[in-house]
Amino acid sequence: MSERRPDPTPLRTRDTLTILTGTVLWAVALVVVLVVVRPADTRLVWTCVAGVGLGLFGLLYVRRRDARVRDTTPASGLSGSEPHHP
Repeated sequence: MSERRPDPTPLRTRDTLTILTGTVLWAVALVVVLVVVRPADTRLVWTCVAGVGLGLFGLLYVRRRDARVRDTTPASGLSGSEPHHP
């Protein structure tokens, strides 16, 4: 039986930028639906509104999560770009 290998370090992602981009795209879609399409059925409008609302919630969630992780991570003296070799 072999030793268990250590878990890989998590990838550093730009969640805030990704969620912000999606939220802006939903807002643009909402404007297009309201100005250009002018649907008789309001499902398209509410779909866009839900996309914007969930995006704003996602921004709040990710920013709070990142702040919580940042507060609980001990300072190790290594920057995030330097590889760590034991």
